[in-house]
Amino acid sequence: MRSSPFLNVEEVEMETELATWHFLAAGIVFAAIGVLAHVARAVFNVFPDKISDRPAVNIMVSNDYGWADHLWGTEFDDAGYYRLDSLKNLRLSVVFTVFGGLAAMLLVDGAGVGIAALIEAGLGALVDLFWQRIAEL
Repeated sequence: MRSSPFLNVEEVEMETELATWHFLAAGIVFAAIGVLAHVARAVFNVFPDKISDRPAVNIMVSNDYGWADHLWGTEFDDAGYYRLDSLKNLRLSVVFTVFGGLAAMLLVDGAGVGIAALIEAGLGALVDLFWQRIAEL
């Protein structure tokens, strides 16, 4: 493993601590996951979510329609499919993913430190890859 000129991994053995920038980086990653979840729900949905105009029928019959869709006002097209072009649906997906991920980091014991370690390992790998590419020039 080649180390960067700024940080020698063999010499520095530090325990990962949870910092504010970890939450910012994790929030950006969670937002990207929310966008992917929004696209996946819209594109890979074979059957319509909304079958009827009555929420009780949709909740009992449909697998993908739930109380959250009714409560938050998720938008569907005329055929009952989840709308990909709806900014409201995108916003709901991203907000719930970011808040859920950050809440898990704060409330689940060890989750925040684990995600911080993943973020630092990912950044370390990118820095090492960068210096490897520079050395190959």
